[in-house]
Amino acid sequence: MTEQNTFIRPADSDSLIQGVSARESWRIFGIMSEFVEATERLSSIRPAVSIFGSARVAPGHAYYELTERIARLLSDAGFSVISGGGPGIMEAANKGAFHGKSPAVGLNIQLPHEQRANPYQDVSQTFRHFFARKYMFVRFASAYVVMPGGFGTLDEVLEALTLIQTGKSRKIPLILVGSSFWSGLVEWFKTRLVEEKMIETADVDLIQVIDEPDQIVEAIFRHYEARPFGPLPNEHEMMLNL
Repeated sequence: MTEQNTFIRPADSDSLIQGVSARESWRIFGIMSEFVEATERLSSIRPAVSIFGSARVAPGHAYYELTERIARLLSDAGFSVISGGGPGIMEAANKGAFHGKSPAVGLNIQLPHEQRANPYQDVSQTFRHFFARKYMFVRFASAYVVMPGGFGTLDEVLEALTLIQTGKSRKIPLILVGSSFWSGLVEWFKTRLVEEKMIETADVDLIQVIDEPDQIVEAIFRHYEARPFGPLPNEHEMMLNL
């Protein structure tokens, strides 16, 4: 068999580049509309707590039931609860808030696998782009509660930490739930990242590890004893530049 090479003439190449450029330009408008629509829909949900965790935890699992209880306590305490809108921990978070006093918010993402919208959403917003969705988790949160999870959960918690550490986001409570699950990672932060001067010792203090639902709610309220839940004027300006 002989191999045939396909050559693109310069004129054809220019047309191809122009077509791709036009599609990319229109894609930007789609991204902009995603930000505008989500911002308008979520503007009334404050104060809110974003809950992260695995999509693979089934109802009845200890992590699922713990998340549902935490979300219910937060909802009854006056916090909207934001989750990724899918199954697992996300469903448990929405379910707990849905049966509480404050809104259950689902930020759904279009994925080829795993993601399906759970039915416990008072406010449901669907995204095509991960970065737009992740922005909303940060933009409207007064605290983060992080349950056990996989790569997606690690991505979310590390991005939240990075934004707080670098001053791109205001300092808010970041609570890891499940000391037995998270202790190895936190210890690695202390013994590897701090000792090798990759981060400062104070950076580890941005994290709290709490197991009890009541103590999680108390920790969030304690943080806001001397300040409002919403961004201060200088913080509001900072958040616009996330």
